[in-house]
Amino acid sequence: MKILLVDDSGTMRTIQKRCLLKLGVSEDGIVEAENGQVAFESFSSQSFDIVMTDWNMPVMDGLSLLKKVREVNKQIPVIMITTEAERSRVVTAIEAGVSDYLVKPFTADTLNAKLEKWVPAMV
Repeated sequence: MKILLVDDSGTMRTIQKRCLLKLGVSEDGIVEAENGQVAFESFSSQSFDIVMTDWNMPVMDGLSLLKKVREVNKQIPVIMITTEAERSRVVTAIEAGVSDYLVKPFTADTLNAKLEKWVPAMV
């Protein structure tokens, strides 16, 4: 399993990475990016099973990243992670092709449920 983990907060990436490691994802299966632009460069040069991205980031936000990913790959699961769960934002993400939505803070169990839904062979 290879995951592209995108968040401008190093602390949040560390927390999410710990959750992934706890769920059995290998450390070398997690590629981190601090914004959508860096993430898309990684996405363009490597193969991933799933993309987990924050919404609010400088340089390129998660919604813009989602749209760019969907231009080249409509199948890869993309989970939007955000502190904002207002209906209009969820609808915007769905219209852009998001696979799922995860609201911060979340538990390892909640993350696991999302991952199992989109990458069943994971567990």
